[in-house]
Amino acid sequence: MAASILPHSTAILSCLRRRPGLRCLSLQVSWGGRVVKPVRKEPLEIPGLERITYADRMYHVPWLARPTFPEFRKDWADPGHYRAPPPEEMELYRERPSYVFHRSCRMVGGVKQALWLTKSKLIEGLPERILSICNDPAYQFSNHEQLVHNLINQACIWNNKEEQPTREEYCPKLLQGLLHLCRTQNSKFSALSERSIVENCRLATFWKRGSDTYHVRGINGFLMSAKSPLTRMASDSEIQATEQHTLGSLYPISPAIDLQEVIVYEERNDSGFKPGYPFTHPHTLFLIEPCSTKAKFSPDQLRAKMIMLAYGSALAKARSLYGDGAEVLEQPIVVQSIATDGQLFQFMTFQLNTMNLASDDGVKNLVWMDSDQPLYDTALRLPIKKRRVIVAPAGISGFQPATFLKFWAMYLHGTV
Repeated sequence: MAASILPHSTAILSCLRRRPGLRCLSLQVSWGGRVVKPVRKEPLEIPGLERITYADRMYHVPWLARPTFPEFRKDWADPGHYRAPPPEEMELYRERPSYVFHRSCRMVGGVKQALWLTKSKLIEGLPERILSICNDPAYQFSNHEQLVHNLINQACIWNNKEEQPTREEYCPKLLQGLLHLCRTQNSKFSALSERSIVENCRLATFWKRGSDTYHVRGINGFLMSAKSPLTRMASDSEIQATEQHTLGSLYPISPAIDLQEVIVYEERNDSGFKPGYPFTHPHTLFLIEPCSTKAKFSPDQLRAKMIMLAYGSALAKARSLYGDGAEVLEQPIVVQSIATDGQLFQFMTFQLNTMNLASDDGVKNLVWMDSDQPLYDTALRLPIKKRRVIVAPAGISGFQPATFLKFWAMYLHGTV
């Protein structure tokens, strides 16, 4: 009844406050309290006429034109008021743009786009060497199922005061707990002590693909490096057989979609390690996707991110070993990658066979991918009920210890 006494506009505004998602196109922007300031338009320059401004009076006069003063430039470098010069005047300016991939890029083409950019062939499943480690009881440690079960409880249930844990909290805890559990086996496998895990390791590399230049830049998550490289996964005959493979087409989508286009750049190669660092060979990249909002990566986009970052790490290492002129590598570079969103795990092995990506012909790189492996189904503090029926029980349900064995096999790979 009260809404009918109010004016029409006031009644609509009160309704909008109660229901913020409701849109009313009959009202102006000012009714909602958001005033859009008009864009100031510069007066037209009329040839033969002189504009009369209030510059001599030193104060604003409404009926006189606004003066235009020359830009004031200080005689010293003031970082608080620095203005970058135009891109055309910068030293690293290039007329032809290039495209940069960083960890925030969500590739709409997913794995198919990443395979084209890296000139790679996809093989479903993990290599036989890693699967043999998973199935061999000699490489498994006792009560690993109970230890992993406790890790999930600690990350998702025990350390959270909320009714339902958020992915931003438990995803990093779970990955760090699994890495710590693997490090406890250093005394049993002495070669594991010759490795190092670096967080937020920076990477910079570039390559030519067709007529365009592509870069991988930025931070690549957790990187486990070792003193010795991983041996090749595919034989020479399998590598030569990739010449017959045809890469998938992205038409009508551009291969550079969702990548950052830049015209000021440097073709730089940096693996992130300073000279003299003993653990210079990349072993495994660990990526997490802890976002629980709509901005999160889809599983296909996360797998594409794994391929791009693993390829960038392998390419940066190959350039430091063989230089820029190498094409088909005598000793391929192998880099592994594991990604998780706190529940599903993605396992990938990348083998860099060639650095010649200009054309689609010739030898291709190889990618082994094992997708969407759940560690558990649900991990809840309180059960989920619908119509007084328990849909998901409290605690951990659907625990899959085989997923951890794949995690452990890839961590152990290279020491046995």
